[in-house]
Amino acid sequence: MKKLLLTFLVLGSMVLHAQEKKDEPKFGISFSGFLKTDFFYDSRQTVNIREGHFLLYPENEKPDLNGKDINGKDRFGILSIQSRLTGKITGPDVFKAKTSGLLEADFFGNENGNFSDVNGFRLRHAAIKLNWQNTELLVGQYWHPLFVTDCFPDVVSFNTGAPFQAFGRHPQIRLTQKVDRLKIIFALAEQRDFTSTGPDGGSNKYLSNAVVPDLNLHLQYSTSWDEKKEFLLGVGGEYKTLVPRLSSQIDKNLKDGADSIYYAGDRKVSTYALTVYSKLKLKPVTIRAYGLYGSNLFDLAMLGGYAVSSIADAAQNQFEYAGTRNFSLWGEIATNGKIQAGLFGGYTKNLGTADPNLGTYYSRGTNINYVFRLSPRFVYNIEKFRIASEFEYTAAQYGKANASGEVDANHVNVSNLRVLVAFYYFFSQVGTKI
Repeated sequence: MKKLLLTFLVLGSMVLHAQEKKDEPKFGISFSGFLKTDFFYDSRQTVNIREGHFLLYPENEKPDLNGKDINGKDRFGILSIQSRLTGKITGPDVFKAKTSGLLEADFFGNENGNFSDVNGFRLRHAAIKLNWQNTELLVGQYWHPLFVTDCFPDVVSFNTGAPFQAFGRHPQIRLTQKVDRLKIIFALAEQRDFTSTGPDGGSNKYLSNAVVPDLNLHLQYSTSWDEKKEFLLGVGGEYKTLVPRLSSQIDKNLKDGADSIYYAGDRKVSTYALTVYSKLKLKPVTIRAYGLYGSNLFDLAMLGGYAVSSIADAAQNQFEYAGTRNFSLWGEIATNGKIQAGLFGGYTKNLGTADPNLGTYYSRGTNINYVFRLSPRFVYNIEKFRIASEFEYTAAQYGKANASGEVDANHVNVSNLRVLVAFYYFFSQVGTKI
């Protein structure tokens, strides 16, 4: 944290105090960002990230000895950790390409068991861009390709539509080729802060040990006309391979574990995801929609993961795996201008594994049948100041999973109403040449 903060301070000092030298290459950096404080109230306990700030869905019922739901207790919070600092860097051409860079951080920290990084200054984006006339190369940490920056929910909540919207920032190499109004986007991605889960918990090692990066391909068509009118239509896909284990363990005496036998093994689980999305921006309103079908989406803050599907070698305790499938859909409509009103709706369903599995899951929401959300919002902008409010109603149906992971029995419906009020103050500083 200290090193990252020092980097921003050094860059800022260079911008403010350095003198131009005509005989040296010039570059510039401009800082922008916002201060934000969220006030939120939840009508029950929730499944969330970072002190409730990033809400996913309501917790299941947890009855006490008298039958009272322990998770039925409401809660309240005030947080400013989303406040953000962004540095945009420009420089001289390289390989006949325009160069630029993005360095962005906030105070969200990196959540862990003992919260040692509360209010930590963490890296969000760190990317280099090379732009030719019709080609762009991006290298660094940026939004996962399934999070489409031209078509994502403009909600007030920090969850940005999760778990209905794929959400995650990943180290990657991304190549974009323009052909008239069509974009072809190909990306190779790794994992860092947003990771898959497995036998040893959340980690990027499962993808790294597979050697094959997270492969992504998108096709986007876009056009604009008159003033501030746009249309976007896109399709995309992901292919991901994980290695859950590098070895298996067999204990002859299960009581003391002193005679464990290990066998090397790197059996893989390969999964895919497909998405289609669209945006229509007119002068009065903007309409967006997004649909996704796929499996093993844990690293994108969505439902899903994978399960042990069978025992490949009983003598050596080797397993086969299958991804848990998920379908997700969201849409929103919002007015444009100084005063804005919007309505977001999302739905996601757990489809289980294609075939029966052994009941061992490395997944999110294995006891959830579906989740849906409806959230109206109101936003008022005046100069650099914004006040926004949102009523986020999220409901989940819990239950018992069958042999294929479909939650088709003992259904229990729970819901949460989050009332959110957020205050923003935006700032920017014009770049200075060095």
